[in-house]
Amino acid sequence: MAVPDGDLIIHAGDATVNGTEAEVDAFIDWFSNLPHERKIFVAGNHDWLFERDELASKKLLSRGVIYLEDSITKVKGLKVYGSPWQPRFFDWAFNLNRGGELAEKWKLIPDDIDILITHGPPMGILDEVPRQWGIENTGCEELKRRVAEIAEHGRLKLHVFGHIHCGYGTHEEFGMKFVNASTCDEDYRPTQLPIVVDL
Repeated sequence: MAVPDGDLIIHAGDATVNGTEAEVDAFIDWFSNLPHERKIFVAGNHDWLFERDELASKKLLSRGVIYLEDSITKVKGLKVYGSPWQPRFFDWAFNLNRGGELAEKWKLIPDDIDILITHGPPMGILDEVPRQWGIENTGCEELKRRVAEIAEHGRLKLHVFGHIHCGYGTHEEFGMKFVNASTCDEDYRPTQLPIVVDL
C-alpha cells in the first residue's frame, strides 16, 4: 500500500494480527522507515504485545516512533493525546467494560488538545457494523461524551481512530473532523487507502 507524504503519520492500532513479537518487529521496521518527519502509534485490540510487554513500546521509541498510551505529545505546536482502550469485545487487548471503567480512562484526556487518537470510535460515529438483525453502533458512549465536552472549548480539530473496519471514512460533527482510518476491510485485506488531513 502506498502511503501519502506528510509531516505526521498516525497509526490508530491493529498493526498486528495476533500481537506476536515477530509481527511487532515487522511493523516497527516498516513504520519507522516511512519518510514522515513525525510518526505516532496507538495500539489496538490485536496488538497484545503492547499491553503485556513494556519493551514493545520502548522498541518503537528507539526507532523514532512516538507511542501514546494515555499520554500526550506535541507536534509542530499541536497537542496530540492517544489512548488504546475500547469497549470489551471477546476479551482482546486493551478492552475495558463499558460505563465506569472506560469513563475513567476518558477523564484522563486533557481539555486543551488539538488531536485525539484512540483505537476505538465514539458511539454513532463511523462505528456501524452489519449484523443479522440490522446495523449495530459499536462505538463507546463515554468516549463520545468526553469528545463532545472537549470540542465545546473549540480547540479539538481532529479525532483519529480505527478498530471498526467497515466504518472507514470521515465525518464532521461538533465543529471537528473524525477519521476512521482502518486500512483493512472486513476480510483483513489492506484495501482502504490512508486518509490525508490538512490542519
